[in-house]
Amino acid sequence: MIDYSIFQNKKAAYYTLGCKLNFAETSTFAEMLQGMGVTAAAKGEQADICLINTCSVTEVADHKCRQQIHKMVRNHPNAFVVVTGCYAQLSPKRVADIEGVDLVLGSNEKASLVQYLSEKWTGEMKENIKCEKTRDITSFAPSCSRGNRTRYFLKVQDGCNYYCTYCTIPYARGNSRNPAIASLVAQAEDVARKGGKEIVLTGVNIGDFGRTTGETFFQLVQALDRVEGILRYRISSIEPNLLTDEIIDFCANSQKFMPHFHIPLQSGSDDVLKLMHRKYGTQLFREKVELVRRLMPDAFIGVDVMVGCRGEEPRRFDECYAFLQSLDIQQLHVFPYSERPGTAALKIPYIVSDAEKRRRSQMLLSLSDEKTETFYKRHIGKEADVLLERAPKGKAMHGFTQNYVRVELPPALAREEYDNTICRMRLTGFNHDKTALRGEMLPG
Repeated sequence: MIDYSIFQNKKAAYYTLGCKLNFAETSTFAEMLQGMGVTAAAKGEQADICLINTCSVTEVADHKCRQQIHKMVRNHPNAFVVVTGCYAQLSPKRVADIEGVDLVLGSNEKASLVQYLSEKWTGEMKENIKCEKTRDITSFAPSCSRGNRTRYFLKVQDGCNYYCTYCTIPYARGNSRNPAIASLVAQAEDVARKGGKEIVLTGVNIGDFGRTTGETFFQLVQALDRVEGILRYRISSIEPNLLTDEIIDFCANSQKFMPHFHIPLQSGSDDVLKLMHRKYGTQLFREKVELVRRLMPDAFIGVDVMVGCRGEEPRRFDECYAFLQSLDIQQLHVFPYSERPGTAALKIPYIVSDAEKRRRSQMLLSLSDEKTETFYKRHIGKEADVLLERAPKGKAMHGFTQNYVRVELPPALAREEYDNTICRMRLTGFNHDKTALRGEMLPG
């Protein structure tokens, strides 16, 4: 039995590490607690509850998680501290042993955050770890939240069945699972009622949607496209082998699914892709990019790539660089490989030094900057519809075009009423640090 009275007039502090999915989940936790009388602690204010949602994609991420937990405990000495997320699932004992941590919730248990928090806080639960083994992770914690942004993030899927050799995500989040399309449509309709205009579809491996319900991701896309009031959808990340031609064709003809794709590649070397146990080769990846480009000439395509993984000999990195250079893509998300305990990659003999990983990362980041700048230059002088987002008073407003060009509206022209509004703008040139194009309002 949950004692809701204990949450009344409490203050909470939140911290999230990792992916968009984590941020969406944290925002949902905050909304749940807010519904029971908990408000967010202001900067410098002491919190009664601290929630840290962790990541474990690399050893660096693990270290950042531990640092942040210590910082939250130090800054809020009297708070009840809850840690959840991937690092909590993979290393619950290590997290629980950190002084000041009161409750550790694994991937299965975070769906019942309020219940476990209430039981532990009132003394009904004696242990401070609630964490099922990976094989027992079956729950799906719904999440559709805006947080501090204009865009909403709708969690459509969780977990992964792929078990790539370098990755711990299946161990942290369990196997692929999803809710029914009807429930996701209902959440999108609720966003529309709240005035939301853009939804980003998030998950761990969203193209694998349907394992739980026997539906498909394409059916989900079709159903969401029919929701009245939502003007924009973005697919956050989808594996190239799951990005079907029918999905691409549908998005090309949809008024709501934006010409914007994020497609994980991980390596442009077929040898390395085999070592990673990825389910595609470079030829398939090229075909997907070329189909998007043919049907949506102005589409923005982002790509994940990992550098320095085991087995990435110099010639294989050179193959990767040349392949990426040859593609008409707009941005690279570059991740240096990190050794993860228990992964099959540890059996691969060739090891890349940290210094070489940094060199290769910098090469790819420079290539990414060149490609993004080239793409932005193509849009200078053009008109575009920009969904603007709230900005602190006296600061520039920012927003995105349909094809994900970031646009800046100078402080002198920014207005509070522009927040969450799609405005017709002319893109006039780069801002001071080339992170966006400046925009000027057009009448009407």
